[in-house]
Amino acid sequence: MIIVMKAGATKRERDEVIKKIKEYGYTPHIIHGTTRDVIGAVGDERGKVILQSIEFMNGVESVVPILKPYKLASREVKKETSVIKINDTVAIGGKDIIVMAGPCAVESEEQIIEVARVVKNAGAKVLRGGAFKPRTSPYAFQGMKEEGLRLLAKAREETGLPIITEVVNPETAELVAEYSDILQIGTRNAQNFELLKKLGQIQKPVLLKRGMSMTIQELLMSAEYILSEGNHAVILCERGIRTFETATRNTLDLSAIPVLKQKTHLPVVVDPSHATGNYHYVAPMSFAAIAAGADGLMVEVHPDPEHASSDGPQSLKPENFTAMMVKVRLFAEVAERSL
Repeated sequence: MIIVMKAGATKRERDEVIKKIKEYGYTPHIIHGTTRDVIGAVGDERGKVILQSIEFMNGVESVVPILKPYKLASREVKKETSVIKINDTVAIGGKDIIVMAGPCAVESEEQIIEVARVVKNAGAKVLRGGAFKPRTSPYAFQGMKEEGLRLLAKAREETGLPIITEVVNPETAELVAEYSDILQIGTRNAQNFELLKKLGQIQKPVLLKRGMSMTIQELLMSAEYILSEGNHAVILCERGIRTFETATRNTLDLSAIPVLKQKTHLPVVVDPSHATGNYHYVAPMSFAAIAAGADGLMVEVHPDPEHASSDGPQSLKPENFTAMMVKVRLFAEVAERSL
């Protein structure tokens, strides 16, 4: 159920509603809107009838049942798109299209700082880079781990770019959160529910990638795990799904963007690098994602893709990324967005 507060309702009235929700055995989640607050009451649906009595409390406009299985992620709870603030200058979900760029994996101090400078100069607002790498093969490069996190932090000091990096298990979540500005959940962990709950307890923005075989509803239910633990700063990422087609690494589901925009208030970004697996296709899929309504892009950039430790074939060279960003600005303007 959601409790819609009246415009101008006082803090005291809101606190009384929250108190009553807790008395009924439900967990309240406050969602701040532009003109009024909405309080989600999450718990056992079998007793939801009792929540209807809250409609008669001071400051309450209405009590509305949430029909979707993903309660807190639904647009039934919040009509306008959520804007996730990363720092004083970066916000995802607003008018600006936010580009996150960098190597698949941190390999050295020289590499990550060089890439950070390049992507910032080209217009990227967030530096991406993997320190912990979940790989299909146990013999593949698994990342530099904490040393990689330290190098990412150093690149942030050098450039001012906030950083995003992946969390692969609950045990290292707190460690990654000490360094990273955005915590990424990769496709292989998109239904690792213990990890989702852990990141829901850490008050840092989370970027949740769609699992390679997940439906849109399953993606939203994974987001619900994070939201239900109290962390409302969730960003969804379409990164391609596994189909019968083999011409690309995955099949980029562009239709997921407008579908998600209709179903959820959470911002949506697109990863064309992992979706296609081929650097030739990254730019056109980036343009298409913007046209479809994406709030941001996540692009892999490497100074020497031929010798990259991971995902070299899908990584753009610095000059190609810079050229792509010139056109990204034009597509953003057509979509009535900015970069």
